[in-house]
Amino acid sequence: MATYKKKGHKPSNKEEQKKHVEEESTTAEVFNTLDEGAGRTETWVAENQQYIYIIVGVAIVAVLGYLGYNRFINEPNEAEAANEMAQAETYFGNALNASGTQRDSLFTMSLNGGEGKYGFIDIIDNYGNTDAANIATYNAGFAYLNTGKYQEAINYLEDFNSEDEVLAALATGGIGDAFMQLEQPEEALDYYDKAASMRSNEFTTPKFLLKAAITALEVNKPGEAEDYLQKLKDNYPNASEAEKVAIYMGQARAGK
Repeated sequence: MATYKKKGHKPSNKEEQKKHVEEESTTAEVFNTLDEGAGRTETWVAENQQYIYIIVGVAIVAVLGYLGYNRFINEPNEAEAANEMAQAETYFGNALNASGTQRDSLFTMSLNGGEGKYGFIDIIDNYGNTDAANIATYNAGFAYLNTGKYQEAINYLEDFNSEDEVLAALATGGIGDAFMQLEQPEEALDYYDKAASMRSNEFTTPKFLLKAAITALEVNKPGEAEDYLQKLKDNYPNASEAEKVAIYMGQARAGK
């Protein structure tokens, strides 16, 4: 399906800029604790789904709820949306520590609601123009990704808007993961490439450069894989992903 990229709003004053910086700092701390293992692309995708995207999404929701409290007091609709989403966040977080059918059930409840409380879909439908609805869109995308509903994941992640250098790249890379699960590696490669190039930071860029390289090898594009790996080696030598460059670089050069 055709994709598009919407523009999020930029902070309009010093207070919002400060909030934006604090949000990014907290996201970076969470993201920096993660250490994915090497392996085939399918394993890599699964690890990212469970340990990177969802955790970052939950953290951002919590940060927005804390940092945005004073503003929400003056904007009842925002406050109501954030309050209504609390139960969905709880289901979402609990799903991280669950497994099997319980895990799927918790993700589904985070989407559709439970105990008389809204799920992420309800928040999106009823509070569509709020920041909370935008974060719900992000989390819904990854909840669908984790429950095997890949087209739905793509649809929601496409609708997520953010200028945040971490979240914007993660959402784009998440679309790539969904295409990989749909066995459309060419499309996945396009999104990994976008995710790697749309932002330049130590958290997302090396991860998506490596994903792009691995995927390029799978679709028999060793030259492109070599380019991604060289960028990773040259620009992010201290990233954990750089330790894997030699392995995949050998495959890339052998395939040319």
